[in-house]
Amino acid sequence: RYQITQAGNEAGVTGFTSANWTEEEFDKFIVQLRKSSKPLIVAANKADRDGADKNVERIREAGYLVVPTCAEAELALRRAAEAGLVKYTPGDKDFKIENPERLTKGQNAALERIREKVFQKYGGTGLQEVLNTAFFSLLDMINIYPVEDSEKLTNHQGHVLPDCFLVPKGTTAKQFAGVIHTDLAESFIHAVDARTKKRLGDTYILQNNDIIQIVSAKSRR
Repeated sequence: RYQITQAGNEAGVTGFTSANWTEEEFDKFIVQLRKSSKPLIVAANKADRDGADKNVERIREAGYLVVPTCAEAELALRRAAEAGLVKYTPGDKDFKIENPERLTKGQNAALERIREKVFQKYGGTGLQEVLNTAFFSLLDMINIYPVEDSEKLTNHQGHVLPDCFLVPKGTTAKQFAGVIHTDLAESFIHAVDARTKKRLGDTYILQNNDIIQIVSAKSRR
């Protein structure tokens, strides 16, 4: 219902008397409803091809959120990194050739082409960027790190910051407890901010990159 109301407001139509809407108002409403209920991001692949930048601009002018991408370059760099030929982590703005003497002329030329056509032009392959944009901008998600020991930042096995949960912005501490396990929400007592050691109530709204310990009646047994 919220998305329908939001779409109506954006389209400039009010109430639910759709029987009185004009065809133009229906069209505007449908466009806005699609945007609010099913947000889209375009991963414009093969951005290294000649003329690709013009296509990207054309998509942007049509009103779409678009990120230039090059999946072929991403795959090549990941394989090269696994083989110890380059130093590269998905999302990096550049890569470093680790063992140039191990590269063939063809491999070296391919890497230089990737640097010129992809990294120097777009600042990366775009694969990690499109994922980040989809989750953190379109879907309005945040990162939350749950721990069982707020002093050592570990779980019960002693692993440091073992998990990261993506949750909608506006999620409360108690709601997050339910994301981890329904029992934690049902027996929720309070949460602990691992950075400040401050106790947090059930209505505390989580912030991006919070490190949280959930204290519940279940966890105290």
